[in-house]
Amino acid sequence: MAVTTCIFDAYGTLFDVGAAARAAAAEPGREAFAARWPALAEKWRLKQLEYSWLRAIRGRHCSFWQVTQDGLDWAMASEGLEDPELRERLLALYWELDAYPEVPQMLAALRGRGLATGILSNGAPDMLDGAVSSAGLEELLDAVLSVESVGIFKPARPVYDLVGQHFGCAPDQVLFVSSNGWDASAAADYGFVTAWVNRAGQPRERLPGTPALELSDLTSLPDLDFY
Repeated sequence: MAVTTCIFDAYGTLFDVGAAARAAAAEPGREAFAARWPALAEKWRLKQLEYSWLRAIRGRHCSFWQVTQDGLDWAMASEGLEDPELRERLLALYWELDAYPEVPQMLAALRGRGLATGILSNGAPDMLDGAVSSAGLEELLDAVLSVESVGIFKPARPVYDLVGQHFGCAPDQVLFVSSNGWDASAAADYGFVTAWVNRAGQPRERLPGTPALELSDLTSLPDLDFY
């Protein structure tokens, strides 16, 4: 069956998760943080993901906003940063993450081809609303689906079920796009057609489920042969 619906992971796929730390480092008075923000951003993202997986395994779900704060606290402690003002600034900036440059035009092109578009994310609804609004993507998305409605983080199968429940489509009618190799693999194993946006040039994950294709960014997505 032809793809009718394009679903995107949010953080790292549509939105640049390093943008908050990068923006904070560029602000006046934070010159000492300028050389340290890449390490902090990497650790923050890693712990954010690890805590979501561990909470899913243990059945201890919480808001992704709590996971985001916990991950930042660990990352700052790891970097020896005891700066409450910087912490609050980083968290505030996370609600206004930049979309990658190609995202608006890509989404508009997909919708111009008659495809439904949406987000499926671990993010809490208010976090996602903030990011979508800040990036000006409201009119380019048909739905923003959050794991909060099922109470468990990806890659649990009930999360991927949300797409069919909302759009009324079969798994093989969905092109699922993620920058997370583990997410792309899990979605492929679920039955979605998947595209892995490998922005960092990482090796393929050794997990069940193989993405249908690998991209370096989202620019070429509207020109694929799946539609």
